Order: sequence, then C-alpha cells, then structure tokens
Amino acid sequence: MRPGAQEGEPESAPRPEPGHGAVAELRRYPVKSMLGESVLAADVGARGLPHDRELALVHRDTGKVASAKNPRMWRALLALSAHATPAAVRITLPDGKALWSTDADVDDRLSELLARPVVLTGRPPTGAVLDRARPEEVLSDGVAAEVSVEVSTLGGAAPEGTFFDFAPLHLITTSTLRSIGASGPRGTVEVERYRPNIVVDTAGPGFVENDWLGRDLRIGERLTLRVIARSPRCAIPTLEHGGLPRDTEALRVPAARNRVIPLDGADPQPCAGVYAQVLRPGRIAVGDRLVVLPDSGRPEPA
Repeated sequence: MRPGAQEGEPESAPRPEPGHGAVAELRRYPVKSMLGESVLAADVGARGLPHDRELALVHRDTGKVASAKNPRMWRALLALSAHATPAAVRITLPDGKALWSTDADVDDRLSELLARPVVLTGRPPTGAVLDRARPEEVLSDGVAAEVSVEVSTLGGAAPEGTFFDFAPLHLITTSTLRSIGASGPRGTVEVERYRPNIVVDTAGPGFVENDWLGRDLRIGERLTLRVIARSPRCAIPTLEHGGLPRDTEALRVPAARNRVIPLDGADPQPCAGVYAQVLRPGRIAVGDRLVVLPDSGRPEPA
C-alpha cells in the first residue's frame, strides 16, 4: 500500500495534481521526543497544532531539554507514547502502564525509568538548549556510541516559550516517503520516523516539498502557512519507535539522495520535509486540499 493510502484503496486511485496535495494525516506529540498521536482535525494557530510539544522533560542537573536527537542518552523516550486530553497528558510506558502528567510522582517515576533525573514541565528553561548527536557518526558508530554532540537552541522560528526544535509546523509529503522507501532494502519507510505534523498526499516523484521553500501554502478554507526551511534530519529516524525496529536507511537515503541547503546561509544537509510558520490560523482536517499559492497570493501575517 502506498504511504497515505486508506485500507482497501486501490493503487490506481486518483492522486492530487502536481504542485498541490491533500492532508493525509495530522499528527501531534504532546511530550517532546515521545511517540505521538493522530487526530482527524485541528484548529491551527501560531503555536501549531493544539497540545503539540506542550510538555518536555528537562534534566535536573544540566537544565537541558531531553531529546532523542542525542540517542545515547534519550532514545528510550521513543518507547513511551503521549496522548493529550483536556485535563492532562497520559503517558503510556513500555509495559502498558500509564502515568498522568498531573501525578504527584510523575517526575520520580520517569527518572527511574530513564535512569536520569528529569522534570516534566510545560515551560522551557531560559535559553533552553538540547544536545544533538551528529547523525553521520550515529550511522557509522551506532546509537550507544560516544559520538560528537552539538548544542542546539530551541525554537529559532517558533513562538517564545515553546519546545519546538525550530518552527511550529513540520510537513512531509507522501512523495518523499515513497522515494525514501523505494531506495531502501525494505521497500518502505514509516512516517512515524520523521515526526511530522502534517502528512501531505502528493503525486509528484521525489522530494517535491523541496520546491516549497519560501512559498505560501493554503490548506482548507483559511489556514495559510509559509515554508521557511527544509527539514534537516538527525539520528531520530534511524531509531526504534515503539514497535518499529531500527532503520538506518531512513537517514542514509536522504543523506545520499537529498543533501540540500535547508535555508539560506546553511551548508547542505540530509533533508526530508519542510518547516513552516502560520500566517493565517484556521481549522484543517484530513482530506483537506493543499494549494501552493503563487507569489502574489501571500497574505500578511495574522
């Protein structure tokens, strides 16, 4: 089955016209670096999807935000899943037991599980940073190896007080997923590995969203986004995600086939997907049409 297809949908089903697409899936991650959840619709504002990255773990001693971008320290986060409710976030552990973000002992239990002292919080520390292992070294040396680590500041293009790595929305197309999967030995790759917010069903071959850099996108009746960067890939796609095994090809293929400049002034990096900011908020749902607007269609930020 092609990425984004529904069970029972024929492979010959009509595809969106080139340059456009349709929302195949909406995803959010209530706790940073934990597994997330799919939703059918969402009111998208300047902070992206509601409840996306609303919480994170912070190391009590270093003050750094826990992220599986440093797999030697934090890859176990991808064995946990988070589900947002109106009252709290439910965290499901590998053994199926659940914690709630409001539990009095949640910090102690997560610290014990991860073997590191952590605090679950909804407020980033001042000048919040995380460690990012160099992905090429993780590919060559393995997830548990002592590799070079770079310190990255969070949210360079996101609203203040959020846990986004860079921008509030991350999009990836089924064209990109098909291209990566077809080049690997398994013939497929799972969307969960790239942790997007919006999966866009597209008809074109290859990494079609590369051409969206600097363009505006309209999704549904109102939501308008501006694509501000291609998404550089870290080691996370290669890691185990819940029941998904390791897959080094999930990074190795973009490194070989889509090493491009993510944004002006940067060096070429393995990329898959794009980052976007919200120009005009709006409600979107699975099945909504995405249109790449002409330059003259750019609205002012809301």
